[in-house]
Amino acid sequence: MGHGAALYLRPPVVIPALSWDGMRHMPADHAPHVHAGHPHDHAHGHVSAASAHALRLAFFVNLAFTIVEVIGGWWTGSIAVLTDAMHDAGDCLVLGTAWYLQRIAMKDRDTQYSYGYGRYSMLGGWLTSVVLIVGAIAMLVVSVPKLWEHSSPNSLGMIGIAVFGLAMNGFAAWKLHGGATLNERGAYLHLLEDVLGWAAVLIGGIVIHFFGWVIVDPILSIAISVYILFNAVGTLRKGTGILMQEIPPGIDQEAVHAKLMAIPHVADLHDQHTWTLDGSYIVHTVHVVVADVDLKSALEVKAKARDALMDMGIHHATIELEWADEQCGLQHH
Repeated sequence: MGHGAALYLRPPVVIPALSWDGMRHMPADHAPHVHAGHPHDHAHGHVSAASAHALRLAFFVNLAFTIVEVIGGWWTGSIAVLTDAMHDAGDCLVLGTAWYLQRIAMKDRDTQYSYGYGRYSMLGGWLTSVVLIVGAIAMLVVSVPKLWEHSSPNSLGMIGIAVFGLAMNGFAAWKLHGGATLNERGAYLHLLEDVLGWAAVLIGGIVIHFFGWVIVDPILSIAISVYILFNAVGTLRKGTGILMQEIPPGIDQEAVHAKLMAIPHVADLHDQHTWTLDGSYIVHTVHVVVADVDLKSALEVKAKARDALMDMGIHHATIELEWADEQCGLQHH
């Protein structure tokens, strides 16, 4: 087949199956479209009302407890309790922002956001990581000088607040433990950190009460702050990678290239890009150059390429077919 046949397949592979007017009122995860004459029905994100409800519940539980522990930290005089209160205040910001952005992410695709609003669901964790980093550094500045002071906190109060904190944060973490989006997973990890932090405060309170080792309090505060700082930096780096359209973890571009090149009649590949919308939904685009085959064989190549990409964890593939003698301005991209 000559160059004229290549022009037949030059338009984008993804062709709307409905008019835009019809798709505008359809949920993004149910709007069908056609790939090479056969319909595909898949989502451009993984956002649900149940996710928003779980985040809302976790937010209000965490907010109520943050108020309690701020009062408790002042009452007991424990810097470790106040450090966890700072962390929980940051988590309130995380959960509140995540809840708000999750609601935005549920909006349908429109003329402004062709992929939908799913990427908004991961912004909460990214933005509040900055707040947690600043807060952790501030608590380190406060906690380190306490190593040379000998003030004794109210150990029984520490124990009581720690038990309450374990129960409240454990419940909120349990509500989010099954979340699939980066937004929910990030909120869940923040709450899990709280559970571990309160377990440390509980142990510290017991040690201070029975052994009188008051230095345990600032040591716990420093340890919790360093732990928060480490995880917040990791979350910030991951979110930045998504925003900068970094190749998602687990996707090996060389392996993808090799698997597509192994398909019969594939002569070359170029303009190959992989990114993720929200940390869970992976998108891939590629130009596939085929040998001198007829239209039916070329469409079979495209179907095999899409199946191969799905097997490698790619949810949305846009494949453009070209013939070997066809000129493409994106050959070196």
